[in-house]
Amino acid sequence: MTAISDKYAPQYFLPEECTYDWVKKDRITKAPKWCSVDLRDGNQALIKPMSLEDKLEFFKLLVKIGFKEIEVGFPAASETEYRFCREIIERGLIPDDVTIQVLTQAREHIIRKTFDALEGAPHAVVHLYNSTSVAQREQVFGKSKEEIKQIAVDGAILLQKLARETKGDFTFQYSPESFPGTEIEYAVDVCNAVIDVWNPTPDKKVIINIPTTVQIAMPHVFATQIEYIHKHLHSRDAVTLCVHPHNDRGCGVSDAELAVLAGAERVEGTLFGNGERTGNVDIIVLAMNMYTHGVDPGLDFSHISQLRERYEHFTGMKVHERSPYSGDLVFTAFSGSHQDAISKGMAFREAGKSGDKWTVPYLPIDPKDLGREYESDIIRINSQSGKGGVAFILEHNFGIALPKTMREEVGYLVKGYSDRHHKELSPKEIYEIFTKEYVDQKGVFEIGHCAFSHKEGKDVKGKITLKVGSKEYTKEATGNGRLDAVSNAIKEYFGTSYELTDYEQKALSKGSKSKAVSYVGIVKDGKKYWGVGIHEDIIRSSIKALAAAANRLEKNTDFR
Repeated sequence: MTAISDKYAPQYFLPEECTYDWVKKDRITKAPKWCSVDLRDGNQALIKPMSLEDKLEFFKLLVKIGFKEIEVGFPAASETEYRFCREIIERGLIPDDVTIQVLTQAREHIIRKTFDALEGAPHAVVHLYNSTSVAQREQVFGKSKEEIKQIAVDGAILLQKLARETKGDFTFQYSPESFPGTEIEYAVDVCNAVIDVWNPTPDKKVIINIPTTVQIAMPHVFATQIEYIHKHLHSRDAVTLCVHPHNDRGCGVSDAELAVLAGAERVEGTLFGNGERTGNVDIIVLAMNMYTHGVDPGLDFSHISQLRERYEHFTGMKVHERSPYSGDLVFTAFSGSHQDAISKGMAFREAGKSGDKWTVPYLPIDPKDLGREYESDIIRINSQSGKGGVAFILEHNFGIALPKTMREEVGYLVKGYSDRHHKELSPKEIYEIFTKEYVDQKGVFEIGHCAFSHKEGKDVKGKITLKVGSKEYTKEATGNGRLDAVSNAIKEYFGTSYELTDYEQKALSKGSKSKAVSYVGIVKDGKKYWGVGIHEDIIRSSIKALAAAANRLEKNTDFR
């Protein structure tokens, strides 16, 4: 039986003489030039292409992000594409520092239609292409290498002629389409023939674009191909070497990054990786990857959620929850160990111990740099969560900074609730579970009015009112402090015993700044019972916490 794998074989080519200088580089130190192809490549990949109005709004969005080069369409492809090009030119919608780009096949009537669409353009790149691969030459066109090269040369000559005859400022770009299946030396030969026609100078450069039309090679192979092209193009100082990676093998980002290491100076791609089949390289991922290495990409993605909403509106596409940097869940930790590490890392940073660099575990970039919120994005709680995540939610959403020795118990309480109900818990639900268990305890008794007196060197004396059912009782007791005096009154009245082991008091860090939060732990028969009190008065908050702890003890033991 023939294996499925026997049906396939590599179709890419490496140059006879390979160099690997790109391997010696460990990072990108300068952002490439960016060209968005959302309005052309991304648009033609949609089930329902964008309307003229949507393309206008999308164009404005791309300008706002900071793109200086934007491919606006294939003017000869449809009336909408043609009208859009004319609209942004005639209405003066192209900023002075922005260059539009249009695509054209190397066919005379298409090239002429393209220049008609560009009449009066302040700055425009005319992107010429024809297919060069072995498969296309043999199966589609039935032409020789020389005939295919002549198509490119004839197209380049016509571009030059029409640019002289058309009002506007034009830059030329050429792509050997279906490059991945083209012999490298031949691809360079075709590109050089086009360059020789255009005769560029360092002051008037042309662009040679290498597309991974269908991605068929591993990224290191593509990088080696790009390095060969980089070193063998004519008039290299007058050429901008560009790449246009597709994502058929899921390697669009790595192809682009390694290509830049290998000599590429420009990258064409789309927001969120939209494009034909599996899409183009995601420029958002490329840009954010550079941020994590300390390189400014020159693009503004500081409001990623709003950008994603507008993109989904324009295209009808959906951004996956796990899409790097932009997905709903990419900064979210459900795992207990991850939550604990993130929570401690955030505390470490807030304490000023991490210097000016971002080093929080599990978060390669600060979510706030993308307009994401710590409270809703970083840590979310389900049955897989742990003490660190629950503590983080309570502190960052409600100002409840749990004592370290209390966190594990609260974590198990909350995740147990999630497990029983088979659902993720919102911050509001977590707070309600917490307050019901530790704050709003209504058990055997409440503590009413308390009066204290204290003489230096003596114990504190207290007169404490206990409300038991519908009755009130007043007890006098002494202690080494007010809270101890109240505790002794409780123990004496009910004839019980326990040890007051933990007491912490903190200001409520969110909401009312005048409120204090007290945490009290008591131990009976080796088991600890926590209570929490919240009140404007520090003493009152600690008494409420003690009462909550004692009532929790009552629910679990023979308190009286």
